[in-house]
This record gives sequence, C-alpha cells and structure tokens, in this order.
Amino acid sequence: MKVLLSGNEAISRGAYEANVSVATAYPGTPSTEILETIRQYPEIKAQWAPNEKVALEVAIGASLGGARSLVAMKHVGLNVAADPFLTLSYTGVGGGLVLVSADDPGMHSSQNEQDNRHYARLAKVPLLEPANSQEAKDFVGIALQISEQFDTPVMLRTTTRISHSKSLVELGERRWSAQVPFEKDPAKWVMVPAHAKFRHLFVEARLEDLAEWIWRSGLNTYEFNDRSIGIITSGVAYQYVKEALPEASILKLGIAYPLCPKQIRIFANEVEKLYVVEELDPFLEEQIRMLGIEVIGKEIIPKTGELSTEIVRKAFYPEDYELFTDRPKPLPKRPPVLCAGCPHRASIYGLKRLGIRVTGDIGCYTLGALPPLSGIDSCVCMGASIGMAEGLTLADPKYAGNTVAVIGDSTFLHTGIQGLLDAVYNKARITVVILDNRTTAMTGHQDHPGTGVTLSGERTKAVNLSKLVEALGVEFVAVVDPLNQEKFKATVEEALAFDGPAVVISRHPCILKVRKKQDPYYIDPAQCTGCHACIQIGCPAISVAGCHNAINQASCIGCGLCVQICPEGAIKKVGEASA
Repeated sequence: MKVLLSGNEAISRGAYEANVSVATAYPGTPSTEILETIRQYPEIKAQWAPNEKVALEVAIGASLGGARSLVAMKHVGLNVAADPFLTLSYTGVGGGLVLVSADDPGMHSSQNEQDNRHYARLAKVPLLEPANSQEAKDFVGIALQISEQFDTPVMLRTTTRISHSKSLVELGERRWSAQVPFEKDPAKWVMVPAHAKFRHLFVEARLEDLAEWIWRSGLNTYEFNDRSIGIITSGVAYQYVKEALPEASILKLGIAYPLCPKQIRIFANEVEKLYVVEELDPFLEEQIRMLGIEVIGKEIIPKTGELSTEIVRKAFYPEDYELFTDRPKPLPKRPPVLCAGCPHRASIYGLKRLGIRVTGDIGCYTLGALPPLSGIDSCVCMGASIGMAEGLTLADPKYAGNTVAVIGDSTFLHTGIQGLLDAVYNKARITVVILDNRTTAMTGHQDHPGTGVTLSGERTKAVNLSKLVEALGVEFVAVVDPLNQEKFKATVEEALAFDGPAVVISRHPCILKVRKKQDPYYIDPAQCTGCHACIQIGCPAISVAGCHNAINQASCIGCGLCVQICPEGAIKKVGEASA
C-alpha cells in the first residue's frame, strides 16, 4: 500500500518497520514530528528527553542492551549531544543506533544554518541522505543494518524540505530482528585512554571497510544522460538538479560519507565537465578535490541558504535565465509575531519598562527582540541567557542589579540549570526570569519534565521550578503572573535590588495550549486619543484604524494587557457601556 507521508512521518514509519524498540528526542524544528508520529506505534518505547545529550545517552543505553534505537534532533541539537556522539563512534553499538540530524538551510526556525555533514566526518561515522520520503523510510532500516554490521552509529541527515515535504511511500510490515543481551566487554564499552587507543584504530579500519562496502551497496546510483555535464549531488539537492537539468548525467549519493573513491573516479572519467551541487558547505566538493579530481562547485552554487530549482538553473544558465517564465512571484513579507494573548508579551513589555539589559534565549519569547517590543538584547543558544547575564556583570559592575536573563521553562530544564548553578556558585548579582508557560511552545506545544505529562500522554512527576531553584541555592524566588503588570514590575524590581542571584518565575499558560478565550475587548473611539501606546505591545489583534486604533475581536482572547497600558481608559470589554 502507498500513502502520502512527510519525510518525518516516513522516518517514523521506517523505525517501526525496522524493529526499533526505543526512540528518544528533544523537540526541535524541523525534526519534531518524528517522535510525535512514532508514538502511534505502541511497539516502540518513545519519550522526550530534557535535552539532546540525554536523549542520545538513553538511546546508547538501549543499544548497549541490544535493542535497536533511534534518536532525533535538529542540527543545533547535535551540538548539545556532540560529547557522547563522538565517543560513541569509538565504542560502537550493541543493537543498531541511528541518529537523525534535521538541518535547516535558510534558517526557517534556527539561529544558524550549520552543515551537520561535518559531524559525520568528525566522528568518522557513515552518513545517509534521503532525497524523498520513500528513501527517508527505507534509509532508517539500511542505517540500522550498517550500524550492526560495522559496529557503528549511523547519521541520517535530512533538511527542512525533506522533513516537511510529502511524497508517496510504499509501506511494509514490521521486521523482526534479534535483540542480543548485553555482555560485559570493558575494552569496547569503557573508554578510558588505554581502551580508546585501540578503538581509534578500529574506527579508522572501519572507514576503509565502509568505502569498499559502499561500492557494492547500491546506495549511490549513476544516471547517465548527456555526458557533457556530470553532476554529483545528494539529498534534496538531487531533486533540484533533476528539475533544473533533466538532461544532465548524475551521480546521486545516498551515502554522503565516507565517499567511495572508485565510484567518484568512474563517474568523473565518463563526463566532460564535473560539477557538485550541494546545499551549504562544499562538503562533497572538498573531498572530491582531495582525490585529485577537478570539479566545479561553490564557484557557481551559493554557500548560504536553501537551494531551489531556480537557483540551480540560474547557476548553470545565467545568460538564459530570463527566458524561464515559470519563476514564482515573491510572497509578501510576513514577520513572525507573538500570538494574541501570549504571556511572553506581557513579560517582555514589563521588562522593557524597567530600562534594563535583557539577555535572551531560544523560544517564542525571542520574538520579543523584534519591533515594536524590542525588549531582548541577545540570543545565542539554548540556555545561554543566564551565563551571558553573569558575564555582563563581570565585564562591568554597573550591570549588577541591572541585568535580567529571560529563559523559557523548557529551555531552563534543557540547559539553563547549569547556568543558574554557576551564578549561585560565583555569587553573580543577576535576575533570572523563567517564562513558565507550561509547554515547549515554539516547536508545537510538546510536554517536558515541568508539565507532568510524558510523550505518550501518561501522568508523571512534574518538576517544581520553585523548589528546584531553591535547591540550587537561590535565596530570592518569586512567582508572578505577567498579565498583572504592576505586580510583575514590582516583583522584578525587588529581585533586581536583591544582593545575589534572584529568580522570578513568570507563570501563565500558553494561550494555544489551554485554548481558553475570555470576552474580547474593544477600543472606544470617543476616548481614544490615537497615542498608540497599545500598539507598542505588538499584539496582532490591535491595529491602527484612521486616527484611532481598533481591536479585532475575532483575534482578541481577552488577556487584558492592553487595558493596563492605555493611559486614557479607552479599552473596554465588549458589552461595557461607553463613557
């Protein structure tokens, strides 16, 4: 039976069919739906982890016990998981283990567009790149076979387009595979220096064996057509090449690392001019040049952003590009915005009123850096806000008592705890505002250890954030609803005056999680002076209407933040009489 599946859904199906027993992840676009889809298969124990490092370590433990395991994360998540990943290459596996890295060329929902193919080369592990949903499903099983045959973890790299675009997939049945029980083997599993030296030799020999196996595997395929142009490509770039240059000869790499020199040389000798088309870094191009083969790549293909059929076409036919009439018209720009009623808006606006430095983190609230809120001064990576706030106070004492780190509840549990521990240990005079909206909102409202619900929907122990930060040694801990602006402002001011690290838990549930709407508000034109104070909170339900402002009652959820900001008292609940 054939069904239409996204790449993420196909990977989940592939895990089911390949007899994966354990699947772990931390949600992150564009990989989130993998675990959300896997949970429909009761045969697989699927769970969220507090971060990607822990997710991988759980998968490693399952592999140690002989079970097949899959761990999924977005590209920057592998930065967090890199420590166990690089040593896992040395230990090898018990049951097969596949790590899905979902890269984000074009940075649709990420702070960078790093090319994670380099991680495969750094760890010296095989890397598979599917070019459609069918391959995304099939490559999970193939990756697990490679993993067990060569005693190695295997990376399966997707990109945003593969993760989210849909194509037909032929479904199969779940295939049984034996689970070999764990046996003590310190030389393999205990990576002290004496053992690691020998395992490094094993890793190098494994790469040579893999290159020879690839030659016979059929994962890399030749498509000979017009031999004046030969293109080596992989992943979604293959689709762009097929559409832009249907007449070209192609070497499609299903396994992008390690390369098989024999295959590359054969293809290069069969074509007049050799090109590499790949997104982001010249990963394939540089390795091909190291074989002594002349190739054209980044001279014509961009190094940044997503590729497209149009970009590839223009690279090869710049003079004739204007002849193509099927180019899509550019879409109107639509900047991202916090939802109407989002409690983060109240928190960021309240902090902005205090005129302080605000170090930010990764989450919906990062949008508070954009106009008109413009209330966040930095954003680097998950958990960085707290350490950066501490660093500001070390750079200049004037920032002590004048600096706030904002971090979401899920992000705090991901990698914020250590930063706060450091602030306590080093007596940093900073205030940390934990934006507790009871969910991992930006990636689609997944649960986390603070919500008390697992991926499968079971009730579990919820982390008490107040007790947790108190256990770390924080002496000033307060909980406040940011939609009460005066109380929020007073609480933060008290925290800023405290001589030591202080924590304010700004608690109000995500409006999309609770889906609770109160009576909407309207602006009384008889009282509105057009001062636009309400516009400054950046609520999408409020707009300028002539000389006055107006509230779209279909969008308004009745949070009441704008009421507290209007200096004229012109904002009223629907049904209230005009003054």
